[in-house]
Parts: sequence; C-alpha cells; structure tokens
Amino acid sequence: MNLKKLLKLYFIMGSTNCERDPRDVLREAIDGGVTFFQFREKGKGSLTGEAKREFARELQEICGENDVPFIVNDDVDLALQLDADGVHVGQDDEAVEQVREKIGSKILGVSAHNVEEAVEAVNKGADYIGVGPMFSTETKADAREVQGPRIIEELREAGIRLPIVGIGGIQASNVTQVIKAGAEGVSVISAISYASDPKQSAQEFIDKMKES
Repeated sequence: MNLKKLLKLYFIMGSTNCERDPRDVLREAIDGGVTFFQFREKGKGSLTGEAKREFARELQEICGENDVPFIVNDDVDLALQLDADGVHVGQDDEAVEQVREKIGSKILGVSAHNVEEAVEAVNKGADYIGVGPMFSTETKADAREVQGPRIIEELREAGIRLPIVGIGGIQASNVTQVIKAGAEGVSVISAISYASDPKQSAQEFIDKMKES
C-alpha cells in the first residue's frame, strides 16, 4: 500500500455533512478522484448505535467496491467491528499508543497542530498526520486557530517524514498552497459533500493538484 499516493484526495463525511443521500455523494466523489475516505459521524443530529453501524457499513461497501481505504474517525470499537482499514484520532481522543495497540497493523492517522504534537504522534505509531486548520472552516464548531500552510513547512523542517495531509477550509482555489508547502494530500469535507456535483468538485481538486 502506497500511503503517500492514497492520501492525495482524502474525503471526510458523515450523515450530517450532506444535503443529498450521502451514499450517492460518496460514489460521485470517488468517481471524481477521491483516493481515501474517513467516516466521521459527529455533530447535531448524527446517527448512533446500530443506525450508525449500518450506515458506516454501507459507506464501507462503496469504498471496498472502488479500492478506496475506509477509515473511521475516533470510534476504535466501530473500526474493529467493521474491520475498517484504519482509524483517525485527534488530540482529545484516545491516546495514540493505546489505539495502535488495539488496531494492530491497521492505518493510524493522528491530528496535530504543531511540531510537538506531530513528533509525539510519529513516536507513538502514527502512519500519517493530519494538520490544520489550513484556512478558516465552519465544518468544525470547535476548530482551532488557523495555522496556514506554513505549519506543514515547519513540520518538514523539523524532520517529520511521515505523510502529511492538510485539513480545514481547503478549496480547489487554495489547494496548491497546501501541496507546495510539502503535504502529500488534502482532507476535504464541505467542498465536496455540499457540492452540487461532487464528482466535478473532486475532479477540480485533482486537476489543481497536478499544477502543484
């Protein structure tokens, strides 16, 4: 598995991030070039229990049919129940080393906001690092202060060699800034999930990244 290539266009979505059927949105986004997917079922009105599990399973099947890795945000138990490809955790979620112990060789992504957090994530078993927010975003109500692409350059200067994915407020219009700063890819929620044409939106990201 070439994780650096797979992380190029990393789509994150849950049922609350769409105005249309999320299954259709995911299919269209993958048709447009999405290479990695994270199931993130959070926020007001999000699914829980068996409904969440069944929804996740349906999205996982779509990913499986298209050879797109399926990652679960934060919920390690769900990831193990579904035999997902991996888990992504933030700084306020379960400790990285504990998650690594539970999931074994599955993919482990960790959110970091500075060099110290990134170095710790590397040392404790992360496979890739999500860094942000790159730009202002309204998807997360508790989003941290905007870092800008410069933080990616700082991580590279500090010797971080793991794949890095930029996240937060990324649009096709600013994606090249993130790639040029040293990221392998970008994580996108609303720019694709709310797009009237998710396939076209994903294609625009891919086309712009080719210019980087």
